[in-house]
Amino acid sequence: MGEDGSLLALERAPAPLAEPERWWAAVRSLVPIALGRSGVVATDVRAVCADGHGPTCVPADVNGHVVAEVVPWSDGRAATEASELAAATGLGTWALSILPAAAWLERNRSTDAARVHWYLNSWEWLALRLSGVARRTRSAGQVLADPGLEALAAAVDHAKTPETVDAATVVGGLRADVAAELGLAAGTPVVAGLNDAFASCLGIGLVEAGDAYDAGGSAGGFAVYTDRPVEVPGAFSGAAPVPDRWYVGAVMNATGRALEWLASSTGTSVATLLDEAAPVPPGARGLVFLPYLAGERSPLWDPAARGAFVGLTLGHRRPELARAMLESAALALRHVAEPILAAGIPGRELRVSGRPAESAAWNRIKADVTGLPVGVPAVPEAALVGSAILSAVAIGLDPDIPTAIRRMVRVVERLEPDSRVRPTYDAVFEVYCRLSRDLLPASHALASLP
Repeated sequence: MGEDGSLLALERAPAPLAEPERWWAAVRSLVPIALGRSGVVATDVRAVCADGHGPTCVPADVNGHVVAEVVPWSDGRAATEASELAAATGLGTWALSILPAAAWLERNRSTDAARVHWYLNSWEWLALRLSGVARRTRSAGQVLADPGLEALAAAVDHAKTPETVDAATVVGGLRADVAAELGLAAGTPVVAGLNDAFASCLGIGLVEAGDAYDAGGSAGGFAVYTDRPVEVPGAFSGAAPVPDRWYVGAVMNATGRALEWLASSTGTSVATLLDEAAPVPPGARGLVFLPYLAGERSPLWDPAARGAFVGLTLGHRRPELARAMLESAALALRHVAEPILAAGIPGRELRVSGRPAESAAWNRIKADVTGLPVGVPAVPEAALVGSAILSAVAIGLDPDIPTAIRRMVRVVERLEPDSRVRPTYDAVFEVYCRLSRDLLPASHALASLP
């Protein structure tokens, strides 16, 4: 990333959700390629910052090598521990972060847990591998659960949770051996990052109350900033990653991954599916898709929920299936956004992010289904911009995060909802909500089969 928030080079590699060594292998292979393509000299790189999915619990030894089973954010096995800790501390599950998963490992994998030196989130683990320093990171205004609390200390050894620092803090310098492998300069500042959702909030420019975002990406989610704490049933809330702001939001499990699944299952690419879906009219010719391919978090909070195409006929082909999937991501956004906005929280503009934001058709669908204006950033991979913003503050280019956001984030397109298709999408949304409720008994029955 350039100091002005421009994207200089981007490389990708598959990175399985619960395989940290594969994440590290991707870093090792892709950073030298990206550096070469950017044309930047290694000594001109001012900082390195990682963001990542989470809360994903990575149990590691003192050097960052994984020594026990990773518990990703999508894994519900620690639900009992989360409930117990929430009841004991009064903290919501989001505030508890990886501690329920760590408690589950301590309780159910005691032999492995004995080898654990650190319980870390994905971005914290990457910072450790880069710098050799383990730190727990928090965003502006966030108060993380204190592992010294009696209830938490009984579940997780206090010594296995490192010192907490604020995001946009220099954790340490790039290790010499890692620097040589990546083609960077030893000692380059390694900056404390955030989870990818918060990094995306920064990278798409959310600063003021009423600013909202669509997380895009593999899972999907919706959040809106407020100027005061607001509780909405079924949603999560907390301090936003900028000072004096709070957020109310909801997260899904697989709205983006659903399209990837269809591409791999039909032997094509996501790009082809996007092209095929674009000319299909709103409503996908009477086809509705429920994107619950990995259970669902908001608003169902049901790991046994299952995906479904409803309305299939002999006249439907792959383009209609793809169109229904694109619409389902927008319908899922509306499903979680409506109760939040109905609580009196204004939504001024929906900023889109991630690879879905590169699709003009998908952005249009989201504006028309949600009824919110959609803002498209210059760099859709907003989490990367967010990490650059944190780096800029850490090394003194900007005095604070809001200043860095205003300097580095640019919106290049705004889409107003098309009132002509609103009746169609209102009807589809009514069916979607009814199906999400009425098909759950069948989903549970199917989930219980061997």
